[in-house]
Amino acid sequence: MTKSFKLAAVALMAAVLAQSAVAETWRMATKMPVDSPEGKVFQAIADKTAEYSNGTLEIQVFPNEQLGKEDAVLEQLQSNVVQIYAEGFGFLKKWVPETTWFNAAFMFDDRDHWARFVNGDMGKAWFQNVEDEAGITVLGDPTKILRGPYRVMVSGPEVNGLDDIDGLKLRMHPNQLAIATWSHLGAEVITLPWTDVYQSIDTGLISAVNSPIALVESMRFNEVASHIARTDEYHQSIGLMVNADALAALDDQQRDALMRAYEDAATLSVELMNQATDDSMARMTKAGITYTELDTAPFVARMAEFYGDLEAKGELPEGFRAAVEAARQ
Repeated sequence: MTKSFKLAAVALMAAVLAQSAVAETWRMATKMPVDSPEGKVFQAIADKTAEYSNGTLEIQVFPNEQLGKEDAVLEQLQSNVVQIYAEGFGFLKKWVPETTWFNAAFMFDDRDHWARFVNGDMGKAWFQNVEDEAGITVLGDPTKILRGPYRVMVSGPEVNGLDDIDGLKLRMHPNQLAIATWSHLGAEVITLPWTDVYQSIDTGLISAVNSPIALVESMRFNEVASHIARTDEYHQSIGLMVNADALAALDDQQRDALMRAYEDAATLSVELMNQATDDSMARMTKAGITYTELDTAPFVARMAEFYGDLEAKGELPEGFRAAVEAARQ
């Protein structure tokens, strides 16, 4: 047997063995359609993971809540039927109530400040508590995959500042912190399902809704409300919530492949979300929408009173405001 033939045989054997090692198939559950910017990011994670792992870790993406609504998916994630849930990590309050404070309105100076807090000692401790309670961990830096990419208020009457919030009939989801926040800022808060917003604005039941800018046009809110004001009330991302046992069972190559794919997808998310937002804003402003970037300093000052009162009552997580302040440095 010639030397070149031996080398070819060894290479072929290695390829066969690599293929035979394809044993790990993960399931990723998402709420988003495949053709949305977020859907494209999730598929990129799957594609890159397969590429970087040489096919030894494959991820099947199940979009549009194909595997069930949130509660059902969380049960599947805990039981390792689903290995990844790609969604905002607000639902983690199911196990660790403190995580709701990741979305504290008008608390953080900007997205970088928020990201430093999330990845700081307090944020890491909350995520560790989730893992201890539920067996679910977050993959990498959970702030990197962009959602939003920023938050706005869509309204019938024009909103140019804090004074315009007084008495505004504002739709809110059933979240105690969000309801208390906007009530404190002066709004008349009305709790409604997200899918009822369009008709409720159209009929005058509500006058405004808070939303990620990327969802305004797809939900057609711009058809019934002609003003958009950027608030940056809080910052959002899509975390990859992973079954901790499944992650621990991966070998080093598979884990490295998954992390590389995550980093690539995070970069892609910024490109896709910003481009989609720019395109959407161009269409909406051409159709007559007015866009305003609010001076949020008065909102921040009003909410400082709110948080100070909660802290005095012992209703904030211990050390929360100090941790937020430390993250400014």
